[in-house]
Amino acid sequence: MSKKQILTEYYNLKYDPELLTEAQKNDGFMYLKGLLQHGKKKNGNGRVYETKTLLREVENYKKIVRENRAYGELDHPDSSVVELKNASHIIVDINMEGHGVYGTLKILNTPSGKIAQQIVKDGGSMGISSRGLGSTRQEGDTTIVEDDFQLICFDLVSEASTPGAYLMKEAKERDIFTKADRINRALNDVLIR
Repeated sequence: MSKKQILTEYYNLKYDPELLTEAQKNDGFMYLKGLLQHGKKKNGNGRVYETKTLLREVENYKKIVRENRAYGELDHPDSSVVELKNASHIIVDINMEGHGVYGTLKILNTPSGKIAQQIVKDGGSMGISSRGLGSTRQEGDTTIVEDDFQLICFDLVSEASTPGAYLMKEAKERDIFTKADRINRALNDVLIR
């Protein structure tokens, strides 16, 4: 078993066009929704998280979400502390579905949040990265994350280790992606679950 270290995992996010449209009408904020983390599956960093560990951490994280303290940063620091001066979003909902951790992010009107908003408005995509502390053990070419894992937050990033969902607005999706791209995205969604 290795000593406790900062563990980061990257996933691509999806826009939920319905959520974006409705939310912007109601309070003016941009909301993003999608897969945040996945258990039982080797990710791009070669790590596997046990679903029971993720479930425990999601339940713990729900308290932080309820207290409106579930901030994340734009880009991924090498620290276990969330720097409020770099906050770009806040998680407003999180839950487990099968082996997947799904959530909804509210993009803040902070300097970092405005950068994220503009990336989305311009049709760009971002990933989501979990940040936590924990130890690992090696099993062949797979790194298993131990049960001592503690989730810190989720950050918005440009590089993602798990293919699947991309952040985009519904109207722009038709203009940007070909029929083949949309078929590949649908297949990725099925494979992730």
